[in-house]
Amino acid sequence: MVSLFIGTLADFLCGYPLFILLIGGGFFLFFYSGIVSLRKLPLALRELRSKQSRESGTQISSVQALMSVVAATVGMGNIAGVAIALVMGGPGAIFWMWVSALVGMSTKFHEGVLTTIHKHRSADGKPAGGTMYMIDKGLGARWHWLAVTFAVAGMFGTLCIMNANQLTEAIVSVATTPEWLGDNAVVGAISSTLGWSGEAAFRLLVGLGIALTVTLVVIGGIRRIASVAQWLVPMMVGLYFLLVLYIIVTHITEVPSVINSIFSEAFNLKAGWGALVGIAIIGARRAALVNDAGVGTATIMHGASSNSSPVREGLVAMLGPSIDSGLVCTLTALALLLCGDFQAVEGIKGLDVAMKAFGNGIPMGEMLLMVIVLCFSLSSMFSYSFYGNRCAAYLFGERRAKAYTWFFIVTLVIFAVMPLGVAIGFCDLFYALMAFPTMITLIMLRRQVREEVAVYDSQELKKVKAQSGVTID
Repeated sequence: MVSLFIGTLADFLCGYPLFILLIGGGFFLFFYSGIVSLRKLPLALRELRSKQSRESGTQISSVQALMSVVAATVGMGNIAGVAIALVMGGPGAIFWMWVSALVGMSTKFHEGVLTTIHKHRSADGKPAGGTMYMIDKGLGARWHWLAVTFAVAGMFGTLCIMNANQLTEAIVSVATTPEWLGDNAVVGAISSTLGWSGEAAFRLLVGLGIALTVTLVVIGGIRRIASVAQWLVPMMVGLYFLLVLYIIVTHITEVPSVINSIFSEAFNLKAGWGALVGIAIIGARRAALVNDAGVGTATIMHGASSNSSPVREGLVAMLGPSIDSGLVCTLTALALLLCGDFQAVEGIKGLDVAMKAFGNGIPMGEMLLMVIVLCFSLSSMFSYSFYGNRCAAYLFGERRAKAYTWFFIVTLVIFAVMPLGVAIGFCDLFYALMAFPTMITLIMLRRQVREEVAVYDSQELKKVKAQSGVTID
C-alpha cells in the first residue's frame, strides 16, 4: 500500500509538473541568460584549466567541486537510468536527455553563481552552501519553509536508493548462479536464519560490503571525498569511453541507423501527440536523475568551494551536464541501441539490460562493465553522503549531522535488498521535492546572476584592454 502510494505520487510530481519545471524553467533561464551555456562554453573550458579554479587552500577547489558533482551524477543514472529511459520511451527519449543537458548547463550556471553569492559560514569559518542558504539569504525569512522543504527532501533524496539497489543487482547478476547460491555456506546460514531466499541473503552481504567501502571514504569528510573524486572520475569516464568505442567500431555499419532512430523517434507522431509528450517526459524525468540540474545538489558541493568569484564558479559548474548527460549518457545509449535486446525485456529493467548489451558487444563485457559500474556507483555514494550531511547540518546542527552520516551508511544495506520499483518511486519523489524549491529560487533570483555576469564581463573587458595597451578611463 505504501509503495503504491509513493509510486503514484512520484508518477504525478515527476510527470508534467517536473517536466515543465526542469525543462520549461531551464529554457527560461537559458534564454534569459543569453544562451550562456553556448555563449560562454569556451570561457568555461578555459576556467577549468585556470590556477584559481584549481587552488583550494584549506577547502576544496572549484575543479574538485565539479569532479565531486560529476562523481555523484556519473553513476547508475548514466547506465541503468539510460536503459530504463530506452525501455520506457524508446530511442527518442535520448534526444530529450540531450535537450535536458543543454538547458541543464544554463541551470547549473545559475546554481553555481547563486550558491557562491549566498555562501554560509559555519562556526569554524568553513564555507557551506546549498539551496537552503540561497533561499534564506536571497529570498528572506518568509520563504524559510521552502528551505526546510529542500533540506528534508535532500536528506532522503540523496540516500543512494537507486545506486545501492542497482549495484547489488549487477553483482548478483554477474557473480552468482542458483547453484552457487545453494551451495555457499555463508549464504545458506544467513538464508536459514532470516528465512530469506539465497539471492536475498547474498544481496544483504553485498549491501554490507558496499556500506563498509563507503564508510572508509566518507568518514574523512569533504576533502577526502573530493580527493578521491578528482582522480577517480577521469579514470572511469576514460575507461568507459574505450569500452563503448570498441562496440561502435565493431558495429560501425549500424551506427547511422541508430543515430537516426534517436531523432526520428523523438518527434514520432504516429501514436499521436500524447505519445510524443510521454517520450519527452520520460527523457526529462530520467535526465533529472542523471545531471541533477535544477535539483540543487550541485549548490551544496559548489557552495563548499574556496572560490569567491560567483561567475567563475558558475562557469565551472555548468560543465557538469555536458559530461554526464552529454558525453556519458550518449556513450551508454549508443552501446545499448547497438547491442541491446529491448524486445525481450519484461517490466522495468535497468542495469540488467545494460549488462546483457555489453556482454553481447564485448568479450567478457559483463565483467568489464561490472568494474565500471562499481566505480560509478561508489563515487556517487561518496558525494551523496556529503549532500545529505549538509542538509542534516542545516536542520539539526553539525553534531547531529554526524549521526546522519551513519544513518546514510545503514540505508545502503537496506536499499541493497529493496525491489527496484519501490526504489525508483522513492528516488523520483524526493528528487522532485528538491527540484521544486531549487528551480523556484533560481528563477526568483535570476536578476542577481545577470548583475554578477555584467560585473564579470566588465572586469574581463578591462583586463583585455589593459593587456592590449588601451587606456581605460
